[in-house]
Amino acid sequence: MKIQLMNVQRQHESYAEEYESAVLQVLRSGTYIGGEEVASFEEEFAAYEGARYGVSCGNGTDAIILALRALGIGRGDEVITVSWTFFATAESIAAVGATPVFVDVCPETYCMDPSLVEARITERTKAILPVHFYGQSCEMDVFRAICKEHNLYLIADCAQSAGTKYQGERRKTLGDVSCFSFFPTKNLGCAGDGGMVLTDDEDIARACRSLKLHGSGKDGLWSLEREYERKGVLIPDNMPLGESKYYNYIIGYNSRLDAIQAAILRKKLTHLDEFVELRRTNAKLYNEALKDTEYETPTEGVNSYHSYYIYALKHRKAKAIMEKLKALGVPNGTYYPVPLHLQGAFIELGYRDGDLPVTEDLSKTTFAIPVFPELSKEERNFIIGALKEALNA
Repeated sequence: MKIQLMNVQRQHESYAEEYESAVLQVLRSGTYIGGEEVASFEEEFAAYEGARYGVSCGNGTDAIILALRALGIGRGDEVITVSWTFFATAESIAAVGATPVFVDVCPETYCMDPSLVEARITERTKAILPVHFYGQSCEMDVFRAICKEHNLYLIADCAQSAGTKYQGERRKTLGDVSCFSFFPTKNLGCAGDGGMVLTDDEDIARACRSLKLHGSGKDGLWSLEREYERKGVLIPDNMPLGESKYYNYIIGYNSRLDAIQAAILRKKLTHLDEFVELRRTNAKLYNEALKDTEYETPTEGVNSYHSYYIYALKHRKAKAIMEKLKALGVPNGTYYPVPLHLQGAFIELGYRDGDLPVTEDLSKTTFAIPVFPELSKEERNFIIGALKEALNA
């Protein structure tokens, strides 16, 4: 039995006619950049998650960069985030010239520990950027209160959490700005790269739209005027003015979601609740089967409706068990083997082993097993049997 850790082909096979018909329609339309499919997906996904505005972009990393830039965060600023996440979270902060300030996570939920945040706030702090890790919602009410008290922005990294709920609602997982990834393996994945920024603030949405399109046209001019206004200076009289894409006002990016990807995502969005429920069912069955073993199964937060992008087990001998599982034919992986505060890219920030003990422990003791929606009963039972066998080997 050949099992994959994440099987995107099987999901495509389940709805091949829907997805392929949507792609063919785009190909025949001749509108490959922007257009109705992209605009419709932005509206539909924003409505699904409970936001007023959706701005699509090239990928989840760009979504965070656009959000940071739209909020005016840059050189000299600090953003508090976690080390227990994919590199892109902190990379985006560094990419705009700001400094990531790492805090540890809760040992139960693996999400940012709210009790550690206020001690890291300085006069340079501009935002808190928690991650809904593995599809588990952070304690967003606590972070909202901290941000309100200290006049900070709340940026939610939702790359792993499409379909997740907090206190029973998807919209409550969102921050002032929320950033999503549609990488193929995600809960809502396209057939390539894609991302989205969600917000209820019209100005933030407009700034993101201008930044993702080379800072050009009417939105680019508006963004430039906004920046000059922030600085308290007037725009030079000799500036060429125009509303076409050939008039560039700020240094932006080329970060667009292709129409083909948008068409696929629109179809998949109609099935997202189903995909999440199947992930949750697989997780529940794993939890039940492994409750009396040495494995520590995932904990779902009291206020969280976990979407299980990743199902990770914890064991003090994780490395040895992972090798045994691979030998038995069960794929697995560590998300993530090197915490961000110890990565070479951030070595100059001065973090050392022991600074974030929970994060460092998780990088050595947790491993993911297949939880994708189309996992069959036979495959799941095989994986459970292999997990138990690996303990006895």
